[in-house]
Amino acid sequence: MDDARQLPRLVEQLRHSLGIQQKQDIQLAAQYFRPGTRSLESLSGAFGGLERSADPPVLLGDDCAAIWQGDRHLLFAAEGMLPSLVEAEPWFAGWCAVMVNVSDIYAMGGHPIAIVDALWSPSPAASQELWTGLQAAAAAYGIPVVGGHTNCHSPYAALSVAILGQAQQLITSFHAQAGDVLLMAIDLRGQPFKHYPFWNAATTTDPQRLRDDLSLLPIVAEQGWCDAGKDISMGGVLGTALMLLETSQCGAVIDLEAIPRPPSLDVYPWLHHFPSYGFLLSVRPHQVERIQAQFHGRDLHCEAIGRVDDSQQLTLTWGAETAMLWNLVEQPLTGWAPSGDR
Repeated sequence: MDDARQLPRLVEQLRHSLGIQQKQDIQLAAQYFRPGTRSLESLSGAFGGLERSADPPVLLGDDCAAIWQGDRHLLFAAEGMLPSLVEAEPWFAGWCAVMVNVSDIYAMGGHPIAIVDALWSPSPAASQELWTGLQAAAAAYGIPVVGGHTNCHSPYAALSVAILGQAQQLITSFHAQAGDVLLMAIDLRGQPFKHYPFWNAATTTDPQRLRDDLSLLPIVAEQGWCDAGKDISMGGVLGTALMLLETSQCGAVIDLEAIPRPPSLDVYPWLHHFPSYGFLLSVRPHQVERIQAQFHGRDLHCEAIGRVDDSQQLTLTWGAETAMLWNLVEQPLTGWAPSGDR
């Protein structure tokens, strides 16, 4: 803990952490698909050639692609599992492939509809644990697997999953604004999964509780209480905050002491953890208490950890110390910041 109070040293470690470095890999996609918006005109063939020019654009850089359907948004996302995790922990990789996709749908205020998978393995026997983990998570979250791709003659094992969902009102990465309060909602009723930076509050939890806890996100969206946020991903809460700020073209000050964490973990390792249930919401100040009440009512943490500003920098505080973690103007993270003036 004493080392963590040396904030400049901590900031330097965070800047070079693997979770944040991996987020910079997304810049490669941004080079091929222009940051900002894509018109639905480019998708007209998928809609039978109907004229869609008046529809909202699809924003690139969110947790899911949100495609307007006239009365709701269709949500579409996909995730690939780390090859090392698939190899070493196939059951858990199968579970996580479902979990992370489900989290993306709920993070945008949506409800999942169905998933498809793409699985490669050297043999049917080698794929068994992947299948059982995927099947267990699909049952726990109540999401049907409706198709996919299977190859059991591959020289390696790999797994990816795509998901379809829908939302009436969106929580997006593009709507944070100066003056918002950053709320971190998280389930701390769990433990680290082995030696991985993963906080597991899912695999042994009652499935109904999993689904009910996630349903809070579409509730706060549909009530109009929150329209900006993301699920906390492999970059941890700070990497997630950077992605949210980049697409919203904002900055923020985050108090490291305010971040809820389990007593068993010190600040630095906790900042690298990917929680099975974790969301960062950017909330207008007058909505903070009613949103917190929803999460606290289900024994979930939902704490104010910072405030959004217009600096396009992420600044951290720890006690009396202050240090800038990232300047998004000088150094983009994912490259998905909208082009042009805000």
